[in-house]
Amino acid sequence: MCPPTHFKVTYSINPWMDPTKPVDLPLALAQWEDLRDRYRALGHTVELLDPVPGLPDMVFAANGATVVDGRVLGARFAHPERSDEAAAHLDWFRRNGYPDADVRVPEHVNEGEGDFAVTDAWILAGRGFRSSPLSHDEAQEFFGRPVIGLELVDPRYYHLDTALCVLDDARDEVMYYPGAFSPGSRSVLERLFPDALIATAEDAAALGLNAVSDGRHVLLPQAAVGLFGPLRERGFEPVGMDLGELLKGGGSVKCCTQELRP
Repeated sequence: MCPPTHFKVTYSINPWMDPTKPVDLPLALAQWEDLRDRYRALGHTVELLDPVPGLPDMVFAANGATVVDGRVLGARFAHPERSDEAAAHLDWFRRNGYPDADVRVPEHVNEGEGDFAVTDAWILAGRGFRSSPLSHDEAQEFFGRPVIGLELVDPRYYHLDTALCVLDDARDEVMYYPGAFSPGSRSVLERLFPDALIATAEDAAALGLNAVSDGRHVLLPQAAVGLFGPLRERGFEPVGMDLGELLKGGGSVKCCTQELRP
């Protein structure tokens, strides 16, 4: 995670961002700290990435890399406003003992866990607004896992992690919003995940799928009220979080969280 020390909205690279709406930075920091502290209270370890002046979106740490089996595929951002974040992430991995052979600077545009979601059987890979389809082959070769490409068609759901959440990676259990995907990709999801939890348009619009699950607890935006009951019915414990200030940048729980998979 990366604290929102320099967070602000001075440009617009997704439909959620409006530079005319001021950001309450102390509130954004308090909301981020609540998320960090909640992870720790649930028994998780939180590693911190130092924020860099001039990079206001670094708080959305999920976009900086994808880690699978201890191997790190860095990011290559689609927009120049975020491009310098990639090096900061890879520097962190190198300083923290990841060997050079397991840290890859990508050739093709990908925005980390924004567009890569990991289950036991597959890596699900979004495309259409940010990540290049060529990054899917690159990830498959690097991680040695099958990559399933999914086409995003609604600009509000510009990253896969705004439209789909892995609830239990060991059981390949997910929740997603069908309206974010092309007809062909919806058919693929139906085939791969016939028992998936299907989100309503209202819960998707609250960014309710930008969530993090540890297999039991699901931390998600508190405004996605329609997901709480179905999650409990499946044996999960939903934990509502308020990240309303960070939503002004187009992100919520998952965007703020990069998962380090050993």
